Amino acid sequence: MVATSGTISSQVQLDGSTRLASQVLISRTFFALRQQQTAALVAEQAAARQAALRQRAAKLAARRAAAQAAADRAAQQQAQQQTQPAQVTSAPAVPSGTAQQIAMGMLGSYGWSSSQFSCLDSLWNEESGWNVYATNPSSGAYGIPQALPGSKMASAGPDWQTDAATQIRWGLTYIKSLYGSPCGAWAHEEADGWY
Repeated sequence: MVATSGTISSQVQLDGSTRLASQVLISRTFFALRQQQTAALVAEQAAARQAALRQRAAKLAARRAAAQAAADRAAQQQAQQQTQPAQVTSAPAVPSGTAQQIAMGMLGSYGWSSSQFSCLDSLWNEESGWNVYATNPSSGAYGIPQALPGSKMASAGPDWQTDAATQIRWGLTYIKSLYGSPCGAWAHEEADGWY
């Protein structure tokens, strides 16, 4: 009876050790699996971040290339204008028509050809939609050229708040003094989001 009882006791101990060893093995396997899953998730997130960074860098490079191309075109046009004999374009004393027609009529008086209008049109479509009363709610910029403050345009005429020709005259003078041409201003707008 003692021998039988001792055998049962050692079997119970053996089963307990085996059970414990199995549980340890299962725990280690589960832990290793979790580590692999975590490592895979971290690698996936890192790859996604790298892809997003590469995409952002590609977009930035494309914008810079477009801005450089626009600046190159503007420089080429300016060089052509300097080598060609000056053409006298008479602008009407009081421009009339739509804001775009008024601007097109004023380009020659600033020494620019009509090819500059596409850049000016893109620029002021982006800034104000050619709206004389356009107001930026966050900065307070006003009018077609989005002068900041709008009262700067008073230097072009007392009717700066309501007259497209006055705003355009001020805007073209501003563009000529800072960027040389509408295409130069548009290149800056595309590169930096403002001019």
